[in-house]
Amino acid sequence: MLNIFKKKETKTESPRQEKGILVFDNTTKVIRAESLLKAGGWQIEVKGPPPDIRSGCDLVIEFPLLEELPIIRKLSEANIKPVQVVPVSSALLEPVDLLQEKEYGNYLMVRAANMKITVDRNTHLIVNVSGGGCPDVPYLAEQMVNKSLGAAPQPRDIGYTLCAYALQIAYERIIKLCSV
Repeated sequence: MLNIFKKKETKTESPRQEKGILVFDNTTKVIRAESLLKAGGWQIEVKGPPPDIRSGCDLVIEFPLLEELPIIRKLSEANIKPVQVVPVSSALLEPVDLLQEKEYGNYLMVRAANMKITVDRNTHLIVNVSGGGCPDVPYLAEQMVNKSLGAAPQPRDIGYTLCAYALQIAYERIIKLCSV
């Protein structure tokens, strides 16, 4: 008997992975949740929130929606509670990628959120750190500028703000791009 209701399968189709967004009320919870979930092996990404669901924190965690229950359970065990869990059901709810890259001759700049790091591609010397509005940005710049990527301290080791967190993301990306 022919089943007219069965969807025809093709070899080029792949199942679309539905995504969700974890919204938190502060950056500290995002950073703690990211560390906990990555250590647990979940494939997550920290991104900027879409305009419709901003809640006072400039970061959200994008996760595979099928993993919502075990992720929420794991976060609850660590006393980390998201303010909201939102399925990404339309383009308006897509989180914003935090990273942008720009080349200026021999210089490469990577921007994560509002923080920027610029490196000389030939020498791997950090020539600029800027952006953000956190009180530790001048200190981060002082500790990193005029040092090579291999010798500079990592932002997460010397800063504690959202700006230091964003700069860490840019730092990790620029290391990858420069193959350090």
